[in-house]
Amino acid sequence: MAVVKPFRAIRPVKDKAPFVASRSYEEYSNDELRSVLQYNPFSFLHIINPGFKFNQSVKGAERFKLVHNRYLEFLENGVFLKDEAPSFYLYQIGKETFKSLGLFCATSVADYEQDVIKKHEDTILKREQLFADYLETVGFNAEPVLMTYPDNKGIASILQNEMQKPAEYDFTTPDKISHRLWKISDEHTIADLQGAFKAIECLYIADGHHRSASSTLYAQRKRAGQKKHAESAPYDFFMSYLIPESEIKIYEFNRMVKDLNGLSKKEYLIRLDEFFRIEKRDDDLYRPTKKHHFSMYLDGEFYSLYLRKKVYRFTDALSKLDTQILYKTILEPILGVHDLRNDKRIAYGYGKYNLIKMKDSIDQGDFKVGFSLVPITTEEIKNIADAGLVMPPKSTYIEPKLRSGLTIYEL
Repeated sequence: MAVVKPFRAIRPVKDKAPFVASRSYEEYSNDELRSVLQYNPFSFLHIINPGFKFNQSVKGAERFKLVHNRYLEFLENGVFLKDEAPSFYLYQIGKETFKSLGLFCATSVADYEQDVIKKHEDTILKREQLFADYLETVGFNAEPVLMTYPDNKGIASILQNEMQKPAEYDFTTPDKISHRLWKISDEHTIADLQGAFKAIECLYIADGHHRSASSTLYAQRKRAGQKKHAESAPYDFFMSYLIPESEIKIYEFNRMVKDLNGLSKKEYLIRLDEFFRIEKRDDDLYRPTKKHHFSMYLDGEFYSLYLRKKVYRFTDALSKLDTQILYKTILEPILGVHDLRNDKRIAYGYGKYNLIKMKDSIDQGDFKVGFSLVPITTEEIKNIADAGLVMPPKSTYIEPKLRSGLTIYEL
């Protein structure tokens, strides 16, 4: 049974919302980031890049303190307001290819600890600790964890009814993505939604494994420091955005490796032949078409690689995953890439035109060989999470990518 809770959001006043909402700052080029900070005084980027005010870079504990100060300034200057009643926040984000309709809410640390909220990625302890330190200092959570749940007619009906009401926010950002948000503060509707979610056995993290792990670590620290602990304290929850499974979009990450690990092209292809039936596709932009089928680009030519299923053994959900198959049959044993997260010889790419970018990078000599895969499915993610297994890094690129600053959860 999944616990979802309304909360009193800190959020932009209506006329400032289009200017406050920002993408993750890692998505901005240096020039774009500088331009937004210079010409948009309301951008949430000012809060998470507080050194801009002083024309200097700040890091660590000093940055965390300044983030808190910029946040207070946005409140003091009337850019942000705090809702009077605990609410759910219905949010639709859309672009030409698809739309997602979901719910901003507070989800339970206890559910995370008890595996009601399920994970499919490993987290790095150092990053968990750093973000827990960040939460301790800044006192708020502005980036929701993206979670998914099985499509549910009861929940969908409630949300569709709320969509008929006037939206609190309705705007389109320069990247042609539309944003609409409704505040749900009616007590009966809140109770109906909470009751409907009681029928949801599990929530699955789609994006935000480090954020949820760090929020849990922060809550554990707070509990440890108190003689008496109230189970409904704000830190016992973290902000999430919940959408049905049918409304997430999963893309693949391609892999590129800088060399053939000391092998000649002939030696390398002979090694591949153990696990794959290899067919040359010349210079056409060739994409794989089904599971356990890979596209490879090497020396100006595309190849299709078909897994020899009588040679490769499927033992569990992880062994059936294409990213794991590629790792276990090529990347690790042949190309010598053991640490997928930190090895400098491997790089990853995603996106609509990434096959072309991969080909160009290899043609220019930046990499020697590249691999393209079909996207992982939602069902595969669930199977991995249900089995308590972990996907290889960069197995999925998941949309929607949410904006920061539209709703903020105070700790």
